Order: sequence, then structure tokens, then C-alpha cells
Amino acid sequence: MKIGIVLYPTFGGSGVVATELGKALAQKGHQIHFITYSQPVRLGSFRDNIFYHEVVVSNYPLFEYQPYETELASKMVDVVEHEQLDLLHVHYAIPHASAAFMAQQILKSRGVNIPFITTLHGTDITLVGRDKSFEPVITFCLNQSNAVTAVSESLKQDTYKHFATSREIKVIPNFIHNFAEDPLVQDLERRRKYAQDDERIICHVSNFRKVKRVEDVVRVFHKINKTVKSRLLLIGDGPERYNVELLCRELGACDRVMMVGKIRDAANLMSLSDLFLLPSQTESFGLAALEAMAVGVPVISSNTGGIPEVNKQGYSGYLSEVGNVDEMAENGVKILNDDQTLNEFKKNAQLQARQFSLGAILPEYEQLYIDVINEFKSGLK
Repeated sequence: MKIGIVLYPTFGGSGVVATELGKALAQKGHQIHFITYSQPVRLGSFRDNIFYHEVVVSNYPLFEYQPYETELASKMVDVVEHEQLDLLHVHYAIPHASAAFMAQQILKSRGVNIPFITTLHGTDITLVGRDKSFEPVITFCLNQSNAVTAVSESLKQDTYKHFATSREIKVIPNFIHNFAEDPLVQDLERRRKYAQDDERIICHVSNFRKVKRVEDVVRVFHKINKTVKSRLLLIGDGPERYNVELLCRELGACDRVMMVGKIRDAANLMSLSDLFLLPSQTESFGLAALEAMAVGVPVISSNTGGIPEVNKQGYSGYLSEVGNVDEMAENGVKILNDDQTLNEFKKNAQLQARQFSLGAILPEYEQLYIDVINEFKSGLK
């Protein structure tokens, strides 16, 4: 198959999943065409069956805000026509689904017919999508999509709750492909750059937006550190960083908190950790938690959104109500207090993550593509 994948090329979960999906499909012999405004950060070096088409955003003085959606639709038309694509798969509803519908209709007027699939990743529905100014467009584009998928059952139900869509939504969860060979083995030489041998390492990865509640991460860590000698690694950056730095100073925890900023392969650093904190206000899935579990790091998280579908209570970690930093800290101490308990949770975390392996999820997307293409062709007859 020749598949066009439209995505945000940034560090966010939707872009990471879309990029890794395209790379995996290319390895199986499918021809993948990434369409976006810059090279996806997880794409790496180019390889067989992968092509990148940049959407060049024009800079006209007339426009206060550049019309990205229109230019994206134009690029999609161009790629479909000249590369003879079989399918478009757009990740994140806004504005990719509306651009795909526009491109589909333009192509139809030129005698070219192509279906498109919309994958919902979370904030396009749970945050941005709840803005009433977007609702008519999102509802229309969901209903016009030839198929719609969501990354969790929770997100699927949220979509039905907030949008009057008649389209069946198929749940295909996010996936992981990097697993630690042995979740109990760490690179001690690298680990000693961040902590002493008698210290636990706790980590968090996010874009530091309010919804991630990174200040709660610091509060939970501070409470754990009173009982279990620990260090905190904060991976990522964003608008809440300054407030986090102020809180660290207020708590007198700056000497035990390391902010490493944005890195391309956070899993390598997470693998040095003993515990992952994800106290988010909402998560459609919790991809960062899954990445931590895959390298043998148990998770302390909130119980919101799709996180309970990933993190198994008392097995791969613990879940608490949003904002309950006391319980989160107590549960963190339970895991970290002795090596035997920690090692058990580490092994369980990776076993839980294997349910979301690339090998388990990729065939679901391939079958969906086949079904959508065949159904679409049948409808044209």
C-alpha cells in the first residue's frame, strides 16, 4: 500500500506514535509518505519506503495568521496525485481531518478518489475540541472520515459524549517497540552521573503544560525523599517550567532535582530510573507511562482518562485521584522501600507494557487500511 500520514512533527504523543507507525509500516514493505511542516523529530535518518513532503507555509503580509490548513490540503492533493496514494491517515483532528476532507473533495473533482482515516489522540477532543468554535467542524469531519480510531476506550467515550458523531470509532491503542532486555539491569556507569548507588531515581517526562501537573510531580518527589533517599529527573520543557523551578526553591529541593530539558530519546534516560510519576489532570492514553514501563520502570499516576487502561493498579504501579499527592507519595514509598518489591514491580511493569507491543498493534492498523480501501472502492462501483 501507498499511505500518506499527516501528523504534527513535534515531541508530542500523537506525532511520536504516527512517526513510529509509519516507520514500522515501511519496514513491512508499505510505501509511507509523511506530510507535515517539518521533519518529524522521531523520524531519524531516512530509510527504504519512507518519503517526507514538507508543507511550506507562505508568509504574506495580508495574513496575520498563516492559512496552514489550506496549504496542507494543497500539499495533500499534490502528493496523492503524483505519488498515487491509496489512503490518507491523519493524526489529530485539528486541522488535519478538515484538511483531509478538503483534499478529498478537490481530488474527487479531478477524478481521483481516495479515503482518509482520522485517529484521535486526546487533546484534540478532550481539550481543544471542547472549544465550541471548533465543534461544528470536528463533528462534520469525523462523520465524513472513512474510518475513525481512538487511542483508548476513554477517549472514544469522550468523543461520543462531546460530539454528535454517527461514525463508529475503533479503539486501537498506542504502542511501544523499545523494551529493555532485562528490566532489572541498569547501566550503572551512566546511572552514577545522576545519583549515588544508595539513591533511587524518580523521573517525569512531559511538555510541562498545566494539564500535566508537574508541580505535583515535585511535591510527590519531595514527600518520597523524606523517607527514601532519591533524585528527581525532569525530562522535557514548557510553559510551567518557571513555576516548577520556583516550587523547587520553595521546598529546598533544587539540589535533588535535575531538569534535563527536551531530549529525542527519553527512554534511554528513563531506563536509569526506578519510578515514573504521571499525576496528570487528564491523559487520553499515557504514552510516556507506557514508554517507562517498557524499560522496566513502575508508574505512580492519576486515575484519569485512559491511564487505567495502561497502568494496572498494584501490579505495574499505583493509581490515585488527581491531586492526591499524599497517596501518590505513600504508594511511591511502597514500591521504592526495598529492592525485592521494586524488582517485582519493575518486571510487572514490562510485562504489562508488552500487551501494547508494536507486534500486537501494527496488524490492527494494516487490517483497518485494507478494510477501508476495499469498502471505499466497493462504494465507488
